[in-house]
Amino acid sequence: MTRGWSCLFYLLVFLTEVLLFGVLILSLVWVYLFRDGFAWNEDVAKQFNLHPVLMITGFIFLMGNAMLVYRLFRCCNKLASKILHTFLYLLAVPCIVVATIAVFDNHNLRNPPIPNLYSLHSWLGLVTMGLFALQVTKTFVVGFFSFWILLCCDQGTSNFRANLLPIHSTFGIITFMLAVATAVSGYTEKAIFSLKSDYAQLVDEAWYINAQGISLVALAILMCFLLFSHTFSRRTSPVAFVEPPSSNNHYVMTQKSYYYREHDP
Repeated sequence: MTRGWSCLFYLLVFLTEVLLFGVLILSLVWVYLFRDGFAWNEDVAKQFNLHPVLMITGFIFLMGNAMLVYRLFRCCNKLASKILHTFLYLLAVPCIVVATIAVFDNHNLRNPPIPNLYSLHSWLGLVTMGLFALQVTKTFVVGFFSFWILLCCDQGTSNFRANLLPIHSTFGIITFMLAVATAVSGYTEKAIFSLKSDYAQLVDEAWYINAQGISLVALAILMCFLLFSHTFSRRTSPVAFVEPPSSNNHYVMTQKSYYYREHDP
């Protein structure tokens, strides 16, 4: 990248990280200021508060940072980036599981119980969790077998892994965008059910809820720009040049392979 693109890249990364931390902090502040904190089965109303905070933690904060790993650590060893990427995905799993249990307990343990899975928010959530489960399953199954196959045949599986990468990254981005849409619809649903007519008056809690929604939308825009722009993608840069007998061409050794390239005049 040129210096101008590098400055833009680091500015976008900074803004994205501010929003990633910001939406998480806003959700915590909202719960403690207006929803009386957290609890478990002894107080189902407070137990529900685990749902938005942990979903934001898992689907937005951890998953967002996991997708940015290959952008942030461009010069690091790719294996280390893969391990960190997988580790962040793994951290998201218990957050999502506990958040799901919390919302079902909140509905089922009330008197009278609240129906489950009837709203647009819940349907979007099911699709998002389904895609996330596919991502995690594919990562473990394909990753495990690829590891052992690569011990025997690196070049033989390179085409397969190269073809699989766009599918994995595309589904990851789709899952993240669905998570943002689900979170925004969930905040709206919570505001309408809890604040009722006060929502139209833009009371203090309404400002917090709307701020979280706007922050999520801004985050989605920045993530799209960072992840879809080829200018910011990880490059395999040459690390050595081996001159062949002819002066018209040379071989380039990259981090993963050797290839033949015509010599620039």
